Amino acid sequence: MYRHKFYDATGIRQEKKKSSFKTEKAALKALLEVKAATLRGETKHIDNDNMTIGEWLDIWLEMNKKKWKLSTSKYRKMIVDNHLKKLLGHHKLQKLDRATYQRVFINVLEDKLKPYTLKQIHGLFKIAINAAVEEEILVRNRFTKVVIKDEDDSATKTSNKFLTPAELNKLLSTAMETEDISHYSFLLVAAYTGMRRGEALGLQWKNIDFKNHTITIERTRDKFGARTPKTKNSYRTILVDSIVIEQLKKYKTWYKRVCLQYGIKYSSDLFIFINSYGEPVHDQTFYMMLKRVQLEAKLVDKDGSPKISLHGLRHTHATILLNNGQNVKVIAERLGNTPNMVMNTYGHVMKELEQESVTVFSESLATGAKSGTN
Repeated sequence: MYRHKFYDATGIRQEKKKSSFKTEKAALKALLEVKAATLRGETKHIDNDNMTIGEWLDIWLEMNKKKWKLSTSKYRKMIVDNHLKKLLGHHKLQKLDRATYQRVFINVLEDKLKPYTLKQIHGLFKIAINAAVEEEILVRNRFTKVVIKDEDDSATKTSNKFLTPAELNKLLSTAMETEDISHYSFLLVAAYTGMRRGEALGLQWKNIDFKNHTITIERTRDKFGARTPKTKNSYRTILVDSIVIEQLKKYKTWYKRVCLQYGIKYSSDLFIFINSYGEPVHDQTFYMMLKRVQLEAKLVDKDGSPKISLHGLRHTHATILLNNGQNVKVIAERLGNTPNMVMNTYGHVMKELEQESVTVFSESLATGAKSGTN
């Protein structure tokens, strides 16, 4: 065993001791490491050498819950409880190395989760570890070079995530025939604006300008509740087609009738999309609806699964605009993105348009300039 006395950062005398080493040499080596850490001023590192991953994650969540948005706090706690603490909670924070982390955590979850989801969880763990480094409980983050396998190319192609104009028309016409007015109205608004599903769910009647044909986005909503958009670019006002405005007028008449039926006082602050009982609808309902409509319209992949997700409506909107030669900056403002984000996400479409522009230019000069010299 070894015993080491030192002064902590506040000047209070402390004692660190540890036993059960197999040899005197091993105890001496550990003692020298502790002394070196003390000289570097890393006393918090010494004080917390028995802290587990689970204990640190609980401390980290508690430290930050007032800094984060409520939805962020709830989401991160869910990841911590369901994944990180289950597999890693009992490991010592200062002892867990990259090889063990890869074996007992990453490799286990690779068989259960999609690569994108696993990367999100791993990213959250790295944030928590970086916080431990900032608090001087850890000397460094050992998990920055962890390898997570990617999805197959066939699963990540953006081309699988949007509909053609003809397919979108089929989707909307099928929804009009088979779904209620709330479901159809949501689908129409999402398709014609390209807004995120949370932004559509967060719309209130005061956000609709029927006279000027615009929809203003100033919040998002999910299972954790309503909150402000994530970025400043997300705050925007979108010009919409008269088809959307006329549908929302019809829907508003139905909406007020439902409110009256269930004793709900109509207000411009109410969320737009509700069920037949007057309750705000959540994304899971629309997810199932979109799946149902695609199966009915036979808009499916080779394996029989629906072609797009709710986010695919956003990709569809952007791709149709790009294919019709709309300015990237205008599309970015409409989507609440930056031009760079649009370029990165829809690079394959931009490449096709670039090739098409070469052909168009050449054909326009077919009767004019000739190549080469005599």
